[in-house]
Amino acid sequence: MQRDVFQAIADPTRREILGMIAYRSLNVNAVSGHFDITRAAVYKHLKILREAGLVEIKQAGRERICHAKMQKLEVVSDWVEQYRKLWNQKLDSLEAYLDKLQNSGKTKGGISDK
Repeated sequence: MQRDVFQAIADPTRREILGMIAYRSLNVNAVSGHFDITRAAVYKHLKILREAGLVEIKQAGRERICHAKMQKLEVVSDWVEQYRKLWNQKLDSLEAYLDKLQNSGKTKGGISDK
């Protein structure tokens, strides 16, 4: 089953798991030892992350090693970026309006910054 990346990162536990393995791979026991939930619950979270393509789990002897695949988060980054542009435009407009108000106050005998 292919899961949506947004669905996968919607849960704070899954986001924390991603944060844990983003910079170094960990075995499943190390990941589950970090949480106060059952090991089965951690496995379920890992399964969802794997189905979304955010985690790869490889067998290494008797251990199962979790590797983060952070490039899949580009979908989230692209989605956020469109709103960042929108908010930057709105904030630029607000700044221009406030500058206009401030300058018009100075020319009408308002208090200057001096």
